Amino acid sequence: MTGSNEKPAHGWHREAGLAQRSSKRKHSSSNRAEDQRQRLLQRLGKGAVSTIEARRDLDIMMPAARVHELRHKHGYRIETVWIEQATDGGMVHRVALYVLRHSEQHREAA
Repeated sequence: MTGSNEKPAHGWHREAGLAQRSSKRKHSSSNRAEDQRQRLLQRLGKGAVSTIEARRDLDIMMPAARVHELRHKHGYRIETVWIEQATDGGMVHRVALYVLRHSEQHREAA
């Protein structure tokens, strides 16, 4: 950048992006793993959620890690189905679709 009013070379204007994204948030802004797991679990209670949706809508950058913790530390039965889904930018990716199975109630890890 050469002047204070120019956009960064990569084309992303940080302040505009933060303002735009903050208006879309409908959840806690905490990045703590515990809070991310809670947001993911609440969303899974309403239906399946993809990697792209978890990142975009729930602000969970590593949803696979949160799913792993919910499965192995907290006993939730979450199935992974592989799907193809487009990002907001239009690129199609093979991503995980996570589905909470209610047939087995979760158990807390000892």
